[in-house]
Amino acid sequence: MSSSIAVEQLTAGYNNNQVLKGIDLEIQPGKVTALIGPSGCGKTTLLRSMNRLNEMTKGAYVQGQICLDGENILELDPILLRRKVGMVFQKPNPFPMSIRENVLYGIKAAKLKIDQTEIVKDSLMRAAIWEEVKDRLNDNAFGLSVGQQQRVCIARCLAISPKIILMDEPAAALDPSSSAKVEASIVAMKDQYTVVIVTHNMQQANRISDYTAFMYLGEIVEYGETEQIFNEPKRTETKEYIAGRFG
Repeated sequence: MSSSIAVEQLTAGYNNNQVLKGIDLEIQPGKVTALIGPSGCGKTTLLRSMNRLNEMTKGAYVQGQICLDGENILELDPILLRRKVGMVFQKPNPFPMSIRENVLYGIKAAKLKIDQTEIVKDSLMRAAIWEEVKDRLNDNAFGLSVGQQQRVCIARCLAISPKIILMDEPAAALDPSSSAKVEASIVAMKDQYTVVIVTHNMQQANRISDYTAFMYLGEIVEYGETEQIFNEPKRTETKEYIAGRFG
């Protein structure tokens, strides 16, 4: 089952640099939500706050609440939290092991007793790469193309059955064909997972997301259904950013 995230009065930053300024945001379950906005507006800090990765940066601080199905994640064990909230990064980061072992890494680390053969196939299928690698499962993942590596990383994330999947520009380093395949895997996640994606690609956000939040200078300027945000934005700043007049 997919889950909801409620961000309430979230303030975050690093040392004396305040990045997020009282963010309020309701992430809808089973939907894809895109975070858009110019560089430095706080998108990645907000994303990384949702599984507490930003706390690993020296001098980082977070105040407020981020509730996962009503439970404040800032009070949870970070390791247990990250089993519920998976993350896919901008640059593919497969481990130096076989494709199969990459997908099973989180399963084995958590000592989960499940059908490993089935979960490998299922995860790779949902990441839209099974047909390309089904005869190469014992090959080192480093031998794959960058686009294929990214989809294996998505499969690794899916294998542990998270409730939330966070993606930080997952297609930014990919060619158009690989990017389209990653987008297809994201669209296929709808209903089963709640997905939050940071992207600078306005066309991509428009294509794959159900909801869009436009961020600027550490604040949510406008949030709503993607069709409304892109076609009938209520705020001038949103309209100008989408039109490419700044950012």
